[in-house]
Amino acid sequence: MNAQTIMICSGKGGTGKTSLCAGVASCLAMEGQRVLCVDLDVGLRNLDIALGMADMAVLPFTSVMRGEYSLQQASQHPTIGNLSMLTAPVTESAEAVDTEAFERLITQARDGFDWILLDAPAGVGRLFRMAVRCADEAMLVTLPGPASQRDAAHTAELLLQERQIPARLVVNRTVPKLFACMRSTVDDVMDGVGLPLLGVVPDDASVTLAAAEGKPLVQYTYHGAALACLHIAKRLCGQRVPLMKITR
Repeated sequence: MNAQTIMICSGKGGTGKTSLCAGVASCLAMEGQRVLCVDLDVGLRNLDIALGMADMAVLPFTSVMRGEYSLQQASQHPTIGNLSMLTAPVTESAEAVDTEAFERLITQARDGFDWILLDAPAGVGRLFRMAVRCADEAMLVTLPGPASQRDAAHTAELLLQERQIPARLVVNRTVPKLFACMRSTVDDVMDGVGLPLLGVVPDDASVTLAAAEGKPLVQYTYHGAALACLHIAKRLCGQRVPLMKITR
């Protein structure tokens, strides 16, 4: 199988994009899929923490890109089979990343994995555009509030301008009381952003608690946000799974 490459993006920081990327990647791997995660947030990497790999020496994607290490040496997750990761460099700038070399790296990786998840930096800068060029699909993460929805709508427009890849929406950290206060629904968020819905994820303290204990979310709990990530992973694989009902 030639890997499906998905970029996980958001219009601004603080949407929980990286935690969602880690959760979905873990669930895909636990479903038997071969998954490569790539953290593109140069200088501000956090995906290793969300995956429970903070104490490991994880190779930066730039080192593999330059041929200093092989793709086969990408760091394997210690407790989740089929899950590999390349992190972002901390001592290099986004401007120094060779975008053509990165595209060649992703092309090479497609032969060895079923899924490649690109954790794009928040915003719409240079590495966002690099991810767009490599991706087959985008997963746009937003919060329920109006400011986040506006940012998501702007990002959706830029995705279409850069390259017309399919994009789907994930509404993260959903709280029923907020929708009631706003007098809106998830359908209203979809209409406001202009994208079809891939998933709804509840606001869940377990995301922070799992990271604090150095565990992937799906090995910390099977409920709440972890279950929502599993539903998203199953939908990506073509399974018909109902949306989670957010009840608290």
